[in-house]
Amino acid sequence: MCQGMRPTTLQELRASGWKSKSVKQEIRDNFLRMLQAGDDLFPGIIGYENTVLPEISLAILAGHDMLFLGEKGQAKSRLMRSLVRFLDDAIPYIDHPSCPVHEDPYRPITAAGKRLLAELPEDQVRIAWWPRQQRYAERLAPGTKFADIIGELDPAKLAAGTSMSTEEALHFGLIPRMHRGIFAMNEVPELDELVQVGLFNILEERDVQIRGYPIQFDLDVLILFSANPTTYNRSGKVIPQLKDRIGSLIQTHYPLDRSLGIEIMEQEAGIDLGGDYPVLVPYFMKEIVEQISICARKSKYVDHQSGVSARFSIANYRTMVASARQRGVRLGERPAVPRISDLGHLYSSSLGKLELDMMGSQQMSEKQVLEAIIAEAIRLVFEEYVEKAGLDEIAGVFSKGVKIEVGDLLPSSHYAERLKRVPKAWEKAFEVNPSENEAVRASCVEFVLAGLYATDRISRSQKHGRITYEIR
Repeated sequence: MCQGMRPTTLQELRASGWKSKSVKQEIRDNFLRMLQAGDDLFPGIIGYENTVLPEISLAILAGHDMLFLGEKGQAKSRLMRSLVRFLDDAIPYIDHPSCPVHEDPYRPITAAGKRLLAELPEDQVRIAWWPRQQRYAERLAPGTKFADIIGELDPAKLAAGTSMSTEEALHFGLIPRMHRGIFAMNEVPELDELVQVGLFNILEERDVQIRGYPIQFDLDVLILFSANPTTYNRSGKVIPQLKDRIGSLIQTHYPLDRSLGIEIMEQEAGIDLGGDYPVLVPYFMKEIVEQISICARKSKYVDHQSGVSARFSIANYRTMVASARQRGVRLGERPAVPRISDLGHLYSSSLGKLELDMMGSQQMSEKQVLEAIIAEAIRLVFEEYVEKAGLDEIAGVFSKGVKIEVGDLLPSSHYAERLKRVPKAWEKAFEVNPSENEAVRASCVEFVLAGLYATDRISRSQKHGRITYEIR
């Protein structure tokens, strides 16, 4: 229905043929229509095609409230917000200041809405339209009070003589105000038990109880939850009655392979690699950045219960590109190409995102743990290239006494002077050809040097921010 042609009175709405639906029916119908049309149901969601998304689809068709269970950085909030696209473009509601919620014009749930329809002729009942994006509300559990999401008695109304046993005495919270919409509660185990009881009552009876007064509302709302499995499964954190009423539990996960993680990292980083100061990122550098996150998730020094968010890779990728771009501007290199030495700046984007395991890390600092994780990531990626491309031939170049100093602000010509000819093995070893330009060659040189050092084939010394590699 075109916005300019939308009905503005209840009489016009009836004449238009508009039909009332529950929010879950509305979402289900739009989902089925998009499914039949072959639309991309969850655009921008990568790596969940065969695991998470089928479960969400079934939950939508089943009309279930949902709990998204997973560690941080697994797109739980993004998945919840994605359900908004299955709502209608806009829905009509009674436009009157006495109505505290967006009332269905055919089925009002409040006393004020019902009274309005009883007292006014349909051509005088004003209709407004509630757009899709405004029909979603989200709340973070820590610090949330009962009054925030359920409601509270309004002292001003009580002082005016309104009885506290009537709904007119209430100031509604978020959930009643999202009647005919979607409400999401993040980190549900952190909710006070009293608030959990209120949510349980809404899930079970779809009504509201405030300070012991039962207020019967036929609330129409899709309720979504998110939680970390460590806290959700801990006894006493979530009341059993609330768990039992949640229709579907959707288990999220980190990318199942590195290539998917890289795809997510590039998409979410949203970096323009072109412009006046272009950046060319070799694939092996992307592999190393994502492998750092993978190694962190497996590290005995990192708290596994906390997890390592996808934002860890995204922030590190942005930092690496920023370091390369800064070098490109300073030295006039176009394109700038990220190197291993650019990873020396990852401390700024990594520290604070890793929670150490106090038992495993012992006396190691967060910086030392990060250094060990980066070294392990470089070693793993390098060994894959050795296996695929036979980089032992390249290692032989350095075994003949070549001594190379590296650094994130050294010009690429510095590397070229010490390695006059590119070994032929390099041309098949990388998806970028080191013979193309000096910046690409410098990146490949640093990768090989760091890999040889990580596999104990050459030695490394560091002084004044510069690193020197040489044969032992």
